[in-house]
Amino acid sequence: MLEACHERVQRTLGLLGRLRAHVQAQGVDNDARQAARDVLRYFDIAAPLHHQDEELHVFPLLLAQATPEVKDLVSQLQRDHVAMTSDWAAARAGLQAMVDGGSSGFTPQDEAALDRFAARYDAHIAAEEGVAYPAAATLLAPDALAAMGREMAARRGAT
Repeated sequence: MLEACHERVQRTLGLLGRLRAHVQAQGVDNDARQAARDVLRYFDIAAPLHHQDEELHVFPLLLAQATPEVKDLVSQLQRDHVAMTSDWAAARAGLQAMVDGGSSGFTPQDEAALDRFAARYDAHIAAEEGVAYPAAATLLAPDALAAMGREMAARRGAT
């Protein structure tokens, strides 16, 4: 489930990239506003749930049982979550202005905030999928992994 969330993050970051190119080429139109709404919805709702999943299920396990190198990485990933929250607050401003009709495009400050947000997310996902998730998988029994997935789904209202 966690890797599937990463796929959705990457798809949404791709949508954000296409939105930015569209706005630069064609300005803000209905398609741009809808894409901005979609990006806002994902990163306002789904992404925080994903971070919560990691903070509740993956990181404590790794901090308790993993190697010192992995524990150091987990500490960095936790700092990333805090920074990503701040990055998103800055990045979402230009998108929200577009949705609200008060924007004719992204300002240089918006562009810089969007670049920072996307770059941090890309590096974060690479570290999780390359090191943290494989380390956690070696520490989890199959029944514990299944229980984790059920709890994550229940928090999202799935049965």
